[in-house]
Amino acid sequence: MASVVIPAPPSCSTSSSSSLLSLRRPGAALFSGDSRPRFSVKCELGESVNGRPVVPTLNTEGILPKFLPNKRLASAVPANSRLKIFSGTANPTLAEEIAWYMGVKLGKVNVKRFADGETYVQLQESVRGCDVYLIQPTSPPANENLMELQVMIDACRRASAKNITAVIPYFGYARADRKTQGRESIAAKLVANLITMSGADRVIACDLHSGQSMGYFDIPVDHVYCQPVILDYLASKTISFDDLVVVSPDVGGVARARAFAKKLSDAPLAIVDKRRHGHNIAEVMNLIGDVKGKVAVMLDDMIDTAGTITKGAALLHEEGAREVYACCTHAVFSPPAVERLSSGLFQEVIVTNTIPIPDKNYFPQLTVLSVANLLGETIWRVHDDCSVSSIFQ
Repeated sequence: MASVVIPAPPSCSTSSSSSLLSLRRPGAALFSGDSRPRFSVKCELGESVNGRPVVPTLNTEGILPKFLPNKRLASAVPANSRLKIFSGTANPTLAEEIAWYMGVKLGKVNVKRFADGETYVQLQESVRGCDVYLIQPTSPPANENLMELQVMIDACRRASAKNITAVIPYFGYARADRKTQGRESIAAKLVANLITMSGADRVIACDLHSGQSMGYFDIPVDHVYCQPVILDYLASKTISFDDLVVVSPDVGGVARARAFAKKLSDAPLAIVDKRRHGHNIAEVMNLIGDVKGKVAVMLDDMIDTAGTITKGAALLHEEGAREVYACCTHAVFSPPAVERLSSGLFQEVIVTNTIPIPDKNYFPQLTVLSVANLLGETIWRVHDDCSVSSIFQ
């Protein structure tokens, strides 16, 4: 099983200044190209949240990441606080980690499905006059999770919550953000309207497919960039930055890759030019830039079927790249993504836990980083009316 990098659960004893804790597999290959065999670490399952297991982590030593200067772990939220956090069924493990970082307990909510597929939600504690944060990515099954989020928002609104913030680590319809052909729907705008009309007062989202999606909401949107989590992990690797090149898998991701390269000691940039013939079908044409003898780090906001990134990696190897690493925020991993990513093209595939990854989708090259501390800090700053953008400066 792949490595997991997430915060320690409340039962673990760790320094109050620890924030992003790294769990490295014994014998795991270093960034410099160590070819030693990989071993797996698997934790026992803990208590269940809404019927889904919570995976605890090993107690490991860590340091406070540079992008999270506040030591939130040292102070818990008072019991009579007006801040309430609830989790849907899409990613309860991430919600537990966020709650632990903030020093609060998840609110009690009953979520179930009727025999005909309808969603039922009942809050099991008062939220009257409270600032409520609902953590629910619209990951697969996207429509079920989206509907569950809307029903949860409606339940909070009817329970007289003061403010309702939808924390959406993965906004599933963000790719449908424009019309590329006649008679197409702009589903991202439609979903934004649905969330707004359900009663949400604010949205917190991670690495939207395109920044313009924020404009589809008629309510404030806090866009959380997860690149600092990946950068912090890469900084722990032993690599010569003279050998590093950041690669954008398509022209549309150039701005994202350029910002990432600037954080990596202003590393050089390469671009994979592709032509897409249909949805989830990509064909690589050529490479712009030099990767010969270098360590290539491919960056994208998500990996769905992995067609784009694997064809790009094959091209990089043909052009003489020594090693290829894949980095993304959202691991959608629709079939046959796992088979493509584990085919030997990548030295390591680095993703975050905005979307829960089932055991069947783990493979030796996969490393999962947690964005719980980043989201927890964002929630804190929104609740305290502090700047969110300063986290990423």
